[in-house]
Amino acid sequence: MRQQLTKYSSARAPLPPAAPQSTEPAAGSERRRASPGTAPGADGKPDDRTARSGSAKPRDPYFDNAKYLAIVLVALGHAWEPLRADSRAAGALYIFVYTFHMPAFMVISGYFSRSFQGKPHQLKRLVSGIAVPYVLFEVAYTFFKRWADDDPNQPISLLDPWYLTWFLGALFLWRLTTPLWKTVRWPVGLALAIAVLASVSPDIGDDLDLQRVLQFLPFFVIGLFLKQEHFDLVRRRSARLLSVPVLVVALAVAYWAVERMNAEWFYHRDSAQEMGAPWWVGVIMTLALFGCSMVLTACFLAWVPRRHMWFTALGAGTLYGYLLHGFVAKGSRFWEWYDVGWVNTPLGAIGVTCAAAALITVLCTPPIQRIFRFAMEPRMAWAFREDPAATARQRVENTAGSNAGSKTQGNTEGRTEGKVPERM
Repeated sequence: MRQQLTKYSSARAPLPPAAPQSTEPAAGSERRRASPGTAPGADGKPDDRTARSGSAKPRDPYFDNAKYLAIVLVALGHAWEPLRADSRAAGALYIFVYTFHMPAFMVISGYFSRSFQGKPHQLKRLVSGIAVPYVLFEVAYTFFKRWADDDPNQPISLLDPWYLTWFLGALFLWRLTTPLWKTVRWPVGLALAIAVLASVSPDIGDDLDLQRVLQFLPFFVIGLFLKQEHFDLVRRRSARLLSVPVLVVALAVAYWAVERMNAEWFYHRDSAQEMGAPWWVGVIMTLALFGCSMVLTACFLAWVPRRHMWFTALGAGTLYGYLLHGFVAKGSRFWEWYDVGWVNTPLGAIGVTCAAAALITVLCTPPIQRIFRFAMEPRMAWAFREDPAATARQRVENTAGSNAGSKTQGNTEGRTEGKVPERM
């Protein structure tokens, strides 16, 4: 028996030598470390290559919830604006919401722009997802105003954004400057200094709404340097409890200030001199509003649900709701909907609030996204050159995968041919 085993063992085909241990990283591992699945792209979506490789993690429901709730507050603010003349409570809520709803969006936008380095695929997404919608909606808003407001002389001007499109222009410029903020030593302090200087510079002009771009800049820059642990900090139970008295005091101050303060300060679109105030008031108001906005943004984020909610999926469509609801918001003024008597009663204000919340919710739904995706997320492969480096990397990865598959198949066949028979 021992002789037979020896005979069969000597007849076995030798196993192929073990592959040498390479000190080089596996193909693609360098990129996975640079763009992990947990680091979303600049617009809150996973990087294209990461998504194709299957390593992208699902969207964080917390941020989708935050974006949806913030866009609802934007719609409510626009709905309350015409009610301020006859309702001090509406005016107080308006000031309260305007203190933090857009800063919250900007902080989140900065957080999701951390990975922006100006790479070709990021620039393509910047153009197709921000620049193109800016142009399309600026033109659409212009024609809408010509028709709805009977204003045939309303010009089409890509340098003078009308109504809501200013945010797209600002986001485009902010994201382009992301590598700069990652380079300087004191980015938040520098951005805040720029905002202060803008608030006392009446000669900046209206091109691209540059006053807003500069005065809101610190919120975006802060978002660039936030980490997950910072959001975990404001989501603690102690932070939520602490935020309650802060929000109550803020509402009380808003109720007091509504008849004593110019609401134009919350728009950040004019300098102090343009609002009839001395230049030094611009310095004080910019710093004071920045502090108040950050505190209320933290309070808002503290109460955002962490788990999946019925509205979580709508967080992916907030830009749709933001741009589309502008037609209804402006149309309500052009067509004098607020001149109806019952609208200016307490029940009417509640009805307007519910209608605005329902409208913005519908405009964020997947069916609306599918209808308007051609304008918001157009496929523009035809407009861009193919990235030679990306193509070469993909070719190498495909070749490496084919070679690995062939080698595995050869090893399996070799082991099968040299297998010891089950029966002697």
